[in-house]
Parts: sequence; structure tokens; C-alpha cells
Amino acid sequence: MRAHVGDQLVIESPSTGAAKRDGEIIGLHHEDGTPPYDVRWSDTDEVTLVFPGPDAHVHHIEQEEPGAGSDTGRPAPRGRTPNPGDMGRRLAAARRRHGLSREETAARARMSPDYLAYLEEHPADPTAATLTRLADVLGTTATALRGGGADLPPGQGHALLRPEVTDLDPDTCRALLSTHGVGRVGVTESGGRPAIVPVNYEIVDDTIAFRTEPGSVVAAAAGTEVAFEVDHVDETLSQGWSVLAVGPANAVTDAGTARRLTENAHTTPWVGGARELWITLRPARLTGRRIAPAERQDAGDR
Repeated sequence: MRAHVGDQLVIESPSTGAAKRDGEIIGLHHEDGTPPYDVRWSDTDEVTLVFPGPDAHVHHIEQEEPGAGSDTGRPAPRGRTPNPGDMGRRLAAARRRHGLSREETAARARMSPDYLAYLEEHPADPTAATLTRLADVLGTTATALRGGGADLPPGQGHALLRPEVTDLDPDTCRALLSTHGVGRVGVTESGGRPAIVPVNYEIVDDTIAFRTEPGSVVAAAAGTEVAFEVDHVDETLSQGWSVLAVGPANAVTDAGTARRLTENAHTTPWVGGARELWITLRPARLTGRRIAPAERQDAGDR
């Protein structure tokens, strides 16, 4: 008998063939997949060390090729490059955000590190109980780990019990600006109508640069004073920050400068199309705020 992490162990009656018990194999004790196994039973959600007898068999659910429409979440054949699904990427990102190793996370969620690695590295469909335990450890929800609510605007979570709002100094604002690739530019269209448009942007020295197409709403920023905002919201922890830059915007008319901006850009515009007009903004005013949990005072400091 050989198994992979994620396979199903089934115990059934030899006389009737009726399944008596089944569980998910979440840990191996031998690299070749031979028993014993750590099994999480579907009826009790308990994990036990199992030495399968003659009434047991392993149900293998093979990993399909990419594009086959499978999301069964079983181990890929040996030698294949891991291909994490969206849930695996969210799980790994949430774990790193909390500064937890796989071993620490697995111990708190009562599972083997190998099983957690499998969930992060392959398209997977763990049990609801497993996902709930992981969500509790990572301070989020099972729905969020599965991607539920991805199309909702940020900030749907509960506010912090003791939030603390801090004004950010210009150096911190510049550092935060340099980490992002999407911001919002506030412009005034022809006719005096205000508009706010998201754009991909670059930071060159102390200048914000973004590109568009002539005649667009964003192109109206050239030759005017505009506001440019970048923010980050940590939905899980109900905290975040925002940076606002205000200053004159100008179109880049030098062909060499425009070419260098294009060649050194970290991303292409998400909206696609030919967007060859670069606009730069050198902030005359740079402000920001951060919302985070208030630091608790020790009893001796009160």
C-alpha cells in the first residue's frame, strides 16, 4: 500500500462492501508512501496514527493536467513543478504576513507541516474543518482563504477595538509610495467635472510617473495641479495606510526621457493598449496616515 498526502483512506466491511469510515491522509512517515499514516477522520475530525489492515484501501485522486478543470487538490506526480491554486497563494501570503513558519502554523492548526506545504503548493480542496482551523490561526476566515469577497471593496471587516491613527512623515510616505504599482490620480476634466482614475505608476527619483493615451481623462492632468493617492488595506487585521501627493503634473515631451521611462517600467498598464504619453508629478505636498492597533501600556507605565 502506498499513498500521497491528500489521498483518502477508506475502511470498509469485507462482507458488505459498505464504507465504515474514511479520512484524509495528512501525514506520511515514510518517503515511499508506505504505512503508517496520519489520518484526519471525516466523522470526528480527529487525527490518529493508522496502520491500515486488510479491510483498508487508499483512494487516489490524481492531479489532472492544468486546464482540465480539476480542482481536486491532490498531489502532483513526482518531479512536477508545484502549481499552487488561488487558495494556496492566499494561505501562504496570510502566513507570511503574520511572520509564521510552516512548522509554527501547522503546529497551531494541528496538522503536519508536509500537509500544509501540500496545501500551499498545489491546487487543493481541504475539508471545511481544516480550512477553519487554518483561518483561526491566521486571523481570517475560511471564506476569505477561498477567495470569497474578492470582488467587494476593502474595509468590509470590523474596526479595531483600539485603533491608533498616526501621521506619516515625508520619508515614510516616499518609502510607501515606492512599494506600490497602482494609485489613483484626481483630475478635473473639461467642463470642470472632477474625476478619479486608477493608474499604474513608477517612482523615478522623487517624481511619480504614469502613462496614458492622448485625449484620455488622465491626460487632462498635464499642466494642472493634481492629487495622487496610494493606499493599502489589510482586511484581515483591519489596519492600513494611505499617502497623498499633491503637486503640478506635466507631460513628458522629450522622446529620450519617455523611452527610458518605458524601458525601465516595472509593469505595463493593466488596461492594455498603446499608452505612450507619460505624465510626471513632483509632489509639492506629501502627507499620509496609518491606522494600526494602539500599543498597550504595561501596568507599570500607567
